[in-house]
Amino acid sequence: MRTVQRPQTGDHPLRAGVLLPVRELVVAWALIVVIAALAWALTVDQARGMGVGPGTMGMALPLFLLLWAAMMAAMMLPSVAPVAVTWARGIARQAGGAVRALRTTAFLAGYLIAWTAFGLLAYGALALTGGLVDRDPDAGRWIGATAFALAGLYQLGPLKDICLRHCRSPMAQLLRYASYRPWLRDLRVGLHHGAYCVGCCWALMVVLVPLGVMNLAAMAGVSVLIFLEKLWYRGRWLSRVVGIAFLVLAVLAPFQDWMLPGLRGSTAPMAPM
Repeated sequence: MRTVQRPQTGDHPLRAGVLLPVRELVVAWALIVVIAALAWALTVDQARGMGVGPGTMGMALPLFLLLWAAMMAAMMLPSVAPVAVTWARGIARQAGGAVRALRTTAFLAGYLIAWTAFGLLAYGALALTGGLVDRDPDAGRWIGATAFALAGLYQLGPLKDICLRHCRSPMAQLLRYASYRPWLRDLRVGLHHGAYCVGCCWALMVVLVPLGVMNLAAMAGVSVLIFLEKLWYRGRWLSRVVGIAFLVLAVLAPFQDWMLPGLRGSTAPMAPM
């Protein structure tokens, strides 16, 4: 008789036999909520002492990346929480709460590393646009129009749909992640999922250039939009509607200065971290 070798517990973290009961997921949910809340508190505190003008707001790259990571934690963790918790449910039953918290933290760290890497590109783009606006204030109108047009076209494009489909239904990828070797597996899973998330949402971050990177209302609006795109059953339809809206804004932006707060005015001195 043929013997079927059973995989060891933890080799396939999404198998029904090793899923954690919902009551045991409190640690994972609480950890994500606390990190997101602290990130929003830090972001709001910094935004109060900064302007909504163009450029990098006088920040050096290390400080910008630190604040950018906090912003991404505040804006993105609510929408990635279900995926992180799903992964946490796959951690072996014998793992204690501290181990689950540590592995969930590693997942979130990998996720934020992906977005921090994108922050390098954001810093370069802000430095470039800030220099252009300083030399020619009228250039802000066309920079804003270009940003809205780029975001709108991407929202309607095929790559957006591919990445959004992954973010909305990541189960196949999570099953694939189970084959990763234990060494830094949770960090790699978070990094891989974060890369898809960057592919899905980077264009939505581009609209913060004309609206203001430290514009709290704009950040909250983009965060809600990302949350609905990923978790609402009509999220894919919503992404297309938003894409069309961005294209309309691209047409109007050169003639409506009030639509471009992030590309005009001066920047107030930055408050200490």
